[in-house]
Amino acid sequence: MRRWTRTLALTAFTLIAAAAQAAEPRTLLLTADRVWTGDGQPHAGWAVLVSDGRIKEVGPESRIAAPVDAERIALPGKTLIPGLIDLHSHVLLHPYNETTWDDQVIKEQVEYRTLLAGKHAKDTLQAGFTTLRDLGTEGANYADVAVKRAIEGGVVDGPRLLIATKAIVASFSYGPAERSYRPDMEIPYGAQEATGVDEAVKAVREQSARGADWIKIYGDYRTGVDGTSRPTFTLEELKAMVEASHVTGRKVAVHASTDAAIRLAVLAGADTIEHGYGASEATFRLMKERGTAYVPTLTAPEAIGEYFQKHVRGGAPTPAMQEAARAFTLARKIGVAIGNGSDVGVFAHGTNARELEWMVRLGMTPTEALRSATVVAAGILGKGKELGQLVPGALADVVAVEGDPTADIAALRKVAFVMKGGKVYRR
Repeated sequence: MRRWTRTLALTAFTLIAAAAQAAEPRTLLLTADRVWTGDGQPHAGWAVLVSDGRIKEVGPESRIAAPVDAERIALPGKTLIPGLIDLHSHVLLHPYNETTWDDQVIKEQVEYRTLLAGKHAKDTLQAGFTTLRDLGTEGANYADVAVKRAIEGGVVDGPRLLIATKAIVASFSYGPAERSYRPDMEIPYGAQEATGVDEAVKAVREQSARGADWIKIYGDYRTGVDGTSRPTFTLEELKAMVEASHVTGRKVAVHASTDAAIRLAVLAGADTIEHGYGASEATFRLMKERGTAYVPTLTAPEAIGEYFQKHVRGGAPTPAMQEAARAFTLARKIGVAIGNGSDVGVFAHGTNARELEWMVRLGMTPTEALRSATVVAAGILGKGKELGQLVPGALADVVAVEGDPTADIAALRKVAFVMKGGKVYRR
C-alpha cells in the first residue's frame, strides 16, 4: 500500500511539473533602449525574439512578428548584449587573501571546495557571464566534472562550463612545492605530473577520458635555481601533447609567462597562450602568424599585488602589473587575437568584468573589449555560430546592463537581466 501511494505521489508530481513546464511561454520578446549584437554600434529600438532556447529574430521591434502568447520583457534604460565569456577561470579556487593557494589545496576538503564552486558559479552567472572555460581544478581532482554536471542538470545555477579537469605539469615542477614541506610528507598536488613523451601523451588521454573539453598544460613554472620561471616541458613533449589533444578534437591552452616557454608552446601548436607576460615582439609576431590566441589575465597581477605587495587599486602599478600591461599593449599593436580571460578565482567570482575594464584602461575601446568577451572568445572556443552574438540561430544567451557598455565599459557592473539558453536567471 505504501509503495502504491508513493507511486501515485510521484506520478502526480511528474504530471504537475510537466503541466507547469507546458504552461511556461517558450517564446520571449526582449526589448530595451539598445541592442548590441556583437558587432558595430548598438541599435536603438531593436528587439530580440527568443524561441526554444535560441534566438529567432533580431531587429527593429516594429518588424518582429512575435506570437500572441509570447512573454514580453521590457528593459527600459538598458542595453542588450550577448552573454559574456571568460576564457580563464577557476571555479574551485577563491581569493588568496582569504586562503592561500597552498592551504586551499592541502587543507580544504574537496567536498567543501565543490560546494563553494556552486556558489561561485551562481555569482558568475548573475554577473552576466554565461560561459566559462575553466582551466584546471588545482588539486580538487575531477570536481569540475561534477560542477559542470550539476549546472547542466539544473541542480545549481551557473554558466556553461568548458572544463580542463587536471592541468598537466612536468614532474616536480608545480605546487605545493616540495621544498616548502618535509620530504617525508605526502601532499596533494595541484595538477597531473608527466615526464617524457609517453607519460605526457598518456596524461592527455587520461584527462580527455575523465571529461576534459580542453587540455591545460603548464609550459613553464618557478623551477629555476633562483626561483625564476623556466620552461618545464621540451618541444618534443609539447608537440606530442598537442597532437594527442588535437586528434581527439580538443584544443590546448598553455600557461606560459616566459618568452622561451611561450615560443615553445606556439611552435608546438598550442591554441591559446595564458598570461604571456614575458613575450617578446618576435614571439607575438609568431603567434599572429600561427593563429595562436592570447589570453592576458590582467587582473591577476593586480590582485596578487593587493594581497602580498601592499598595492592599492588605482595606485602605482607593481612590476608584474607593468609587465602584463607591456605584453598586452604589444600584442594588440601586432594584431594578435586577444580573448577575455581573467584568472578569476585568484580574485572574487562575479567580479570578472574587472578584466574588461583593464583592457580599456590599457588602450582598447569599450567595443573592442566587449568583442574580446563575446565574438572573439566564442571563436577561440570554436563556437562562433552558437555563442558571442545576438543573431538568429545562436543560443539565447542574453544579458541586459544599465546604460551603454560600448560607451562606458563600467556599465557591465550593473547587470539587470541574465538569460542563458533561453532561460531567465536574473530579472
